[in-house]
Amino acid sequence: MLDILQLIALILFYFDTYHTFFFPPKLLHYYNNSTTSIMKVQAAALAAGLLAGAAHADSDAATAIDRPSFTPTSVKGEFVEQFTDDWELRWKPSHAKKDMKGSNKDDEEWAYVGQWSVEEPSVFPGIEGDKGLVLKNAAAHHAISTQFSKAIDPARKPLVVQYEVKLQNGLECGGAYIKLLRDNAALHQDEFANTTPYVIMFGPDKCGNTNKVHFIFNHKNPKTGEYEEKHLQSPPSAKIVKTTELYTLIVQPDNTFVIKQNGEEVKSGSLLEDFSPAVMPEAEIDDAEDSKPADWIDEARIADPEATKPEDWDEAAPFEIVDDSAEMPEDWLENEPLQIPDPDAEKPEDWDDDEDGDFVPSMVANPKCNDAAGCGPWKKPMMKNPLYKGKWSAPQIDNPAYKGVWAPRKVPNPDYFEDKTPANFEPIGGIGFEIWTMQKDILFDNIYVGHSVEEAEKLAAETFSIKHPIEKAVEALSKPKDSAKPKQSSGAGLSFSEDPLHYIQDKVELFLTIARSDPIEAVKFVPEVAAGLAAFVMTVLAILGTVFMGSSGVPTVSPQTEAKVKRAAKDAKAKAVEVKDMVVDAAASGVEGVKGEVNKRTATTVE
Repeated sequence: MLDILQLIALILFYFDTYHTFFFPPKLLHYYNNSTTSIMKVQAAALAAGLLAGAAHADSDAATAIDRPSFTPTSVKGEFVEQFTDDWELRWKPSHAKKDMKGSNKDDEEWAYVGQWSVEEPSVFPGIEGDKGLVLKNAAAHHAISTQFSKAIDPARKPLVVQYEVKLQNGLECGGAYIKLLRDNAALHQDEFANTTPYVIMFGPDKCGNTNKVHFIFNHKNPKTGEYEEKHLQSPPSAKIVKTTELYTLIVQPDNTFVIKQNGEEVKSGSLLEDFSPAVMPEAEIDDAEDSKPADWIDEARIADPEATKPEDWDEAAPFEIVDDSAEMPEDWLENEPLQIPDPDAEKPEDWDDDEDGDFVPSMVANPKCNDAAGCGPWKKPMMKNPLYKGKWSAPQIDNPAYKGVWAPRKVPNPDYFEDKTPANFEPIGGIGFEIWTMQKDILFDNIYVGHSVEEAEKLAAETFSIKHPIEKAVEALSKPKDSAKPKQSSGAGLSFSEDPLHYIQDKVELFLTIARSDPIEAVKFVPEVAAGLAAFVMTVLAILGTVFMGSSGVPTVSPQTEAKVKRAAKDAKAKAVEVKDMVVDAAASGVEGVKGEVNKRTATTVE
């Protein structure tokens, strides 16, 4: 019941906020007058009360759990980032323009206008005072990077890349991956863009049905000097949740790799075997100058040259013949025509025989034929000819001269090279996030780039392993008590039954964000919001138009109608207070129950 009231309250809240876009002036006048202002206040109060109750429950759920304070790690590594207070000395947003060449929008110019901030998470907080780098804008291009004081050389050493991602608003369309930037003289933070050369791109990416953890590396062709992206085949799927997720990539000098999520292996393989295009080209290729010989026989089956047509095979026999055994039905009316002049037709009064000619009635079906087998001359029907065989052709046999399918001969590939150590990546000069996403508030934290698996695991133990169970507990306490309801999964990893208010808020905010730049795309991308708004607006307009519009077109209110509205407003006010109390009581009882369990376990431990 509470979920339904929350849903209604949120719809009323959004409707009251945006009603000026929907009402014509006359109805807007009535909506804003003193009588209906009571209803508006109740709708706003109901929505605000429910939203406040939900927020109160979330905050109390977090305070009900003992959260440790942030302590900087002792792990050094080649590069470790925890976004402490001096983070702006290392990280710079990009001021470059995004290169759209090669896309279907190459005539457009996009700037990296997305803003960044370092702050604590606002959804399911874990460690007290633990801040991360937060992407702040939805439907915007973001780019930020940092340069290493000394380039990291992965050659002949393990390469470990690890970082945390927290999708605070889920992820319906966008990326949350990290780029390891190639060290060169052209590497500048102000000019960091999608064209900036990178060594490795790693991390989650989702849009629609596409959901993967990217692992792409740029490989340099030793013969041509050109770079080519190598994409992991069959990458693992990303976990789209609002708690922190830990992504780890380990590449060994023997070209093997492992991808982990939350410390658990989800993918492993070889740089030489599991990437497309392959690192090394084929040693031999088809000879472009070779051609099939004129006498090459590539027909596997031929007509039997020794076969002859049987003597009784009549190719001239027709497919159908007259059925001589057929007889005319007894009720066939040979002397009756199929059509007769319409007996009911009458010559129009204004018909002029001199000008229009003789009047001829139109023809109609002969009614006598309706009850008979047929009318008119009778003919014997056609039937399939039992002697028909068609044109004769010889049966097919195996071709004794068949040589097989022709293929050009193989020649050495002039572009062939052998690289048995693709794991010897080029030096890494920095890292960056270059992202477009439809969801805001994506948080990145605890980045490690180095050579030690042990150091990366130690960093995870000091950070992720502590915060993750706390976040899961806060999430569990924030969920509605009724967990038996069927889940209706959304693309952002959030179900309606788990958190209906945030679910609807996310959908509506996403719709409005897209609609600002392209309303049609908003309808396509979030059709449920468009349909809901349209149905709600049409219903309200229909009701108000029927009840309040007089014959003159000017809004009128009868004393009976005004009395009904006031009674409805009074009932709504009482219901708002009742529902608000329900929300507060539910939140308070939930938190108190948790605190009671915590105190009970603590007391048991002390004893």
